[in-house]
Amino acid sequence: MSDILLPPLILSVILLAIHSYYGIEIIKRNIIFTDLAVGQMAAAGVAISLYLLEGQHLYLISLSFALLASILIAYINHREDISKEAFIGLLYALGISLVFIVMSKSPHGLEELNNLLAYDILFTSYQEILKISVIYLFIGMFIYFFLHRLKGFIREVAFFTSFAITLTSSVKLAGVFVVFSILIAPTLISLKLFKKHQIFYSVIVGTIIILISLTVSYNLDFPTGYTIVFFNTLSAILVSLLKK
Repeated sequence: MSDILLPPLILSVILLAIHSYYGIEIIKRNIIFTDLAVGQMAAAGVAISLYLLEGQHLYLISLSFALLASILIAYINHREDISKEAFIGLLYALGISLVFIVMSKSPHGLEELNNLLAYDILFTSYQEILKISVIYLFIGMFIYFFLHRLKGFIREVAFFTSFAITLTSSVKLAGVFVVFSILIAPTLISLKLFKKHQIFYSVIVGTIIILISLTVSYNLDFPTGYTIVFFNTLSAILVSLLKK
């Protein structure tokens, strides 16, 4: 059992480490559904690559869609005459409708669609974990050493660009809904329960939730991705309701 659960647990901790930072920033900006919108646009790029190009240039096309969505959100974040949440919601609807349209023409559309929304991370390889770790390491170094030195609109573009790269990599491995739940739920819980070191506590809380999710999924033969989404979102909802 431990041999099966160890790779997805390691992957989940790595995802939590980078996404906890973005989760706090997204919540502070009050644009909660940015992750869903950018992630769904990245998934649209994946769908187009799979259907039109048989998976060729998948990462590049997916990243292009995510970058476009991120730059648009960075732009409207400085506009006072546009409803941010409405615009982000429209981007999400655009992305998911495009995914359904493209996947409806694919012979394996339902399976591919399910993977785009919530991938079964039980079958993640150590090679994929190493690859994603290197990508996140460079993104983390950029955030720590350079991002805080930028100001104004340039900083917003840099923030959302790095966010798009992170999400594109994450969605490919875990799916849109899993990434959203990991990014928002543990962060929201840590912000509710702790006054300091929220990123640290977000990783701890998220790791506990995912360990429970993986154990339940393995023993009861539930779909892993959706089990992670369920326990993350349920935990965040309960804490939000019970903690004043």
